[in-house]
Amino acid sequence: MATSVTAPMVGKILKIEADTGATVEEDDVIIVMEAMKMEIPVVAPAGGTVKTIKVEVGQSVEAGEELAEIE
Repeated sequence: MATSVTAPMVGKILKIEADTGATVEEDDVIIVMEAMKMEIPVVAPAGGTVKTIKVEVGQSVEAGEELAEIE
């Protein structure tokens, strides 16, 4: 069963720290967003393998939007 990684707030994608296929642990940084002129790390809610990254650097995202999937 896949676990969604979602945007905590409206912002812009600055960096993608984990590639598709990467093994991650709970609380590892997957993506770094910019929101309110601050860098916001988006972390893995659970350990597993990154199945998909659904955003690109520079893309604007809405709060709650799915950024990646981990299984």
